[in-house]
Amino acid sequence: MAQWDRLRQLPAVYRQQLHELYDRDALPMDIRHYLSVWIEKQEWPRAARDHDLAVVLLQVLLENLDIQHSRFVQEESFLMQHNIRRYKQNFQRYLEDPCALASTILWFLEKEREILQSADLTEKVQYLQVEQEAMEISSQQDLERKMAGLRNEVQCMEHTIKCLEEQQDEFDFKYQTHKMEVVVDEAVKKNQIRVLQNLVNKLNESRKSTLSDLNKLLDRTEHLIDILVRKELVDWQRRQQKASIGAPDDVCLNQLEKWFTCVAVCLFQVREFLSKLDELVGKVSYDNDPVKAHKPALQKRADTLLKDLLQSSFVVETQPSMPQGKGPMVLRTNVQFSVKTRLLVKFPELNHSMKVNVSMEREAPQIKGYRRFNVLGTKTKALNMAESQNGGMVADFRHLTLKEQKSGGGNKGASDIPLTVTEELHIIFFDTVFELKGLSVELQASSLPVVIISNSSQQQSAWASILWFNMLSQDTKDVKFFANSPAAAWPQFAEMLSWQFLAATKRGLNNDQLEMIAHRLFGKHENYDTCKVAWSKFCKENTPDTFWVWFDGILVMVKTYLEDLWRDGLIMGFVSKGKEKSLLKRKQRGTFLLRFSESIIGGITFSWVEITATGEPDVKTVQPFTKVDLMQIPFQEIIRNFQILEADNIPESPLLYLYPNTPKDEAFGKYYSTKSGDDNPYIKYIKTKLVFVSKENTLEAKSPMSCDMVEGEGLEPVNGLYGEAAEQNGNPDPLDSPVEICHPDVMFSGLVEAPQEDFLMYNINQFAGNSFFDDDSGLLSCLTPQSCGSILP
Repeated sequence: MAQWDRLRQLPAVYRQQLHELYDRDALPMDIRHYLSVWIEKQEWPRAARDHDLAVVLLQVLLENLDIQHSRFVQEESFLMQHNIRRYKQNFQRYLEDPCALASTILWFLEKEREILQSADLTEKVQYLQVEQEAMEISSQQDLERKMAGLRNEVQCMEHTIKCLEEQQDEFDFKYQTHKMEVVVDEAVKKNQIRVLQNLVNKLNESRKSTLSDLNKLLDRTEHLIDILVRKELVDWQRRQQKASIGAPDDVCLNQLEKWFTCVAVCLFQVREFLSKLDELVGKVSYDNDPVKAHKPALQKRADTLLKDLLQSSFVVETQPSMPQGKGPMVLRTNVQFSVKTRLLVKFPELNHSMKVNVSMEREAPQIKGYRRFNVLGTKTKALNMAESQNGGMVADFRHLTLKEQKSGGGNKGASDIPLTVTEELHIIFFDTVFELKGLSVELQASSLPVVIISNSSQQQSAWASILWFNMLSQDTKDVKFFANSPAAAWPQFAEMLSWQFLAATKRGLNNDQLEMIAHRLFGKHENYDTCKVAWSKFCKENTPDTFWVWFDGILVMVKTYLEDLWRDGLIMGFVSKGKEKSLLKRKQRGTFLLRFSESIIGGITFSWVEITATGEPDVKTVQPFTKVDLMQIPFQEIIRNFQILEADNIPESPLLYLYPNTPKDEAFGKYYSTKSGDDNPYIKYIKTKLVFVSKENTLEAKSPMSCDMVEGEGLEPVNGLYGEAAEQNGNPDPLDSPVEICHPDVMFSGLVEAPQEDFLMYNINQFAGNSFFDDDSGLLSCLTPQSCGSILP
C-alpha cells in the first residue's frame, strides 16, 4: 500500500500528527495528496545532492501542477484553481536551488515514515506489554469509577441544595405568615411558635448536614486531585521525557484532559453551591448559624483545590524542537523552532481569551560563563481549540528563535563549575492567566531543559546531553545536572540505546547485541546489571572518540542507508570480531554475517567462512564500507555482486548463506535492483570495487597484465596496515576498551603477525572509469595484486 494511503487510514491520533506536519507552508497537503503517487516514486535522496536530477524533478512537478490546474478548471473548482496557481508560484522560487526543494520533500516523507513507525510501535507495545497495560487499564478504570462517583456526589449535592432551599422557603413562608397574623389565643400562638421552632431546628440540621456533605465532597475531590497531579501527571511527564528520547510510550493528553476538566467542573459547581448557601443565609439566618461559622473555611478550601488543579493543568504538550534537528530540545541560535502548550482544563468559553507569553529563565543559575538568551518571534499566542485536531486548548508556537544576549560582567558569586556549551541546560517558560466566574489564577508551564548551540557541528554532543538528562533525571528544573552528573546503570543505559534504534528504524536491539556493547564497555562479566557508565565515558565534548560518537555513527548509517535490512533482521550488527569468528567457523562454506565496525565510525563489514585445502574453516573479512560507498550503491547490491576470481579465472561469490543458513538471494532478493548487466545503475561501482583474485590462501586484485605473467612481476609491494587492522595494531581503541586490551580479537591480531584471515579493502574513486571485463574471458583487471591480509593503498 502506498505511504500516503497508509497515513490516511491511521487512527485519529496519528492523523492529527499528519495534519500538524502539513500545517507548514513548505509542502501543502493538497499537493502531497493529489501528487502522492508521483512524489513517492521519485529518488528524492539522490535529487537532494544531484542538481541535474533536482532540476528535472522540479520541472516535472511544475508540469503536474499545470495538469492539476487544468483538471480543476474543467471541474469548475474555483478555490482549488486559485490554490494550485499559488502553489506553483511558491515552488518556482526553487528554480535557483532545486536541491533545496528535494531536501524539503525528502524531509516531509521521512516525517511521514516516523508517524507510521509510531503507529506500528504502538501496536507492538500493546502486544509486548499486555500485563502492564492490563494493570494500567485497571488503574484507569478505577480512576474512572472515582470520577463517576464524584460526578454523582455533585448531582446529589445539587439536589440537596434545592431541597434545602425548598425547606427554607417553607419556614420563611410560615414565619412571615405568623408575623402578619394577629393571634389572640395564646394556645394557638404557642403551637405556631412550636411548629416554627421545629422547622428552624430541622433547617439547622439540614444546613449542618449539607456543610458536612460538602466537606466530604471536597475530601473526595482532594483525593482525586492528589492522584491526578502527583501520580497521573507525574507519570505522563516521565513518559514524555522517555518518549522524547525514543521510548515507545503513549504521551496522548486526551484522557488527562478529560479527568482534569471533570474535577475542575465539579469544583466550580461546589463554588456555586457555596454561593447559594450565602444567598440562603442572606434570606434566613439565626444565632449559631452553621453556615456563617463553616462556610468561609469551605470556600477557602474549594478555591485552594481549584487553584492547585489549574496551576498543574498548564503543560508543554510538544517540547521545543527544530524542524530538521537531531532531536527535540536541541535548539540553535537564530534558527526557528516550535513548541506547543496545552491547558488540560477545557472550558469552551475561554477559547481565544487566554494569552500565553514565552520567556527564558528569569534568573541565571550560579554557573560561571552561563549564557543568557532572548526569545524572538511571535512570543504571544492565545489558547484556542482551532490548532488542535481533538479540540484541546492549545497555543502552538511555530516561529520562535533564540538570540544570545551580549555578555555582561558575568554572574557575581558564580561557582567555577566546568560546563561545556552542550552541557549547559536552559528552560523556556510560558505564562498565562485563567479567569472564569470570578476566579483569577496565574499559570506557568516550563519546557524540559534544552541545549542551545550555535553551530550544527554541536548537534551530536547536544543530543547526547538530552539523552543523558532525560534518561537519568526526573527533576525537570535541574539546570545544574551536568555539574555532577550521575552514572547510568547498565539496564537503564541499554534500554536507552535500544530506544534509539527502535525510534529510528522500528527495530530495537536484542539481548545478544546489547551484550556485545556491554562487553565493549566493561569487559567480560557474567552479569552486567551492576555495571555503570559514566557521563565522561558516554560523551564528553572535545574528545571525539567517545562511545556516543561511535554508536551514533552506526545509528545514522543504519537510518540513512540500511534501515530496511536492519528492520528485517538481516544485520547482526553488534557482534565482536571474536564472537563472529566462533559463529562462522561452525558453519558451512560461504556462510556470512554482517557486523558494524568497532573502530571505523559508521562502518559496516561482512565476513564469511571458507574451507582450506586441509579442510579447516578460514574466516575472511572485507574492509568496512562507509557512507562514501553506500551513497554510491545500496549495501544489498554490494552483497549481491561481491565476487572473487579463483585460480582458474572464474568469478565466484563467496557469500552464499546469511548466518545461520538462509540462502543469500532468499534473504536479500526482494531488495535487489530489477536491472542487471550493463543496465544496472551500479555497474561502474561493481566493476571497480567488488571483485578480487584468489590464489590458494591469498586474495588479490586482478592485474590488467597477462594472466600468465609470473606472480609478482611488475608489482609494487604495499607495506603497513589500514583501517581496523592498523588501529588494532598501533592505535588505541577509540573507547580505550578493556575488552580490546585484555582480549584482543584473534582476527585482527592475526593480521599483524601471521595472518589467517583475509582483510580486503576497496579504494573509493581509485579505479573510476576503467573497464574491467575482458571481451573473451570476462576476467577482471586493473587492480594491483596484494598479499594475504594486505590492504590496497
